Amino acid sequence: MSTQFPRAIPSMADELREKIISAPEMILDDQDVMRALIAADERASGTNVVDLRGIAMERLEERLDRLEDTHRGVIAAAYENLAGTNQVHRAVLKLLEPANFTAFLATLSGEVAEILRVDAVRLLLETKVEAEDPAVKRLGEVLVTAEPGFADGYVTLGRNLPVRPVTLRQISPDGGMIYGAQADFMRSEAVMKLDLGPGRLPGLLILGAEDPHLFRPSQGTDLLVFFAGVFERLMRRWLG
Repeated sequence: MSTQFPRAIPSMADELREKIISAPEMILDDQDVMRALIAADERASGTNVVDLRGIAMERLEERLDRLEDTHRGVIAAAYENLAGTNQVHRAVLKLLEPANFTAFLATLSGEVAEILRVDAVRLLLETKVEAEDPAVKRLGEVLVTAEPGFADGYVTLGRNLPVRPVTLRQISPDGGMIYGAQADFMRSEAVMKLDLGPGRLPGLLILGAEDPHLFRPSQGTDLLVFFAGVFERLMRRWLG
């Protein structure tokens, strides 16, 4: 009578070993597993051995984490910049559509304000015409008139500072004259200085927001400089 011995069943350790040998990237790509293996190696080496390799790996992991954070930040900034560029381009295209100045101002305070996601838009023109002039009042609240010299004073708040093309800030103390009944709700603004051509007094294009963080001094102004440049040229055409 022949005796048959049962076939040996490979242990779990053998199966795991074969899997690791056949696909080592499972271990190498798993940071938690690699940390556990390094920790086990350190315990086996004893407390009197300095593991320079482990220290180097920890530093490399820290650098990798920082690089990943920077990478995510750069991507987020790029998407935000692209979104801002699209907004400004759409706003410019809308400003090119009106056939008369009244419609131009209505588009500015309506569709353009919605595209730029601001709560108020004001066009301030320095003029010697009285603010109560009926022709001025018919143009609506988007148009604000002021005496010569007001624009620079509003930008600098009366301080001896250079007048920049675009100023981003928390709302100014003189907001009541600009925003009227909306002044109590405005928390930040973008102020763009307008050069309306030779022989003409300057003006301001002002975007107001209820969000105190929509316009901050730390933000870039390139897109708003471009928008103000286009707006200047359109205004020269309407005033010409």
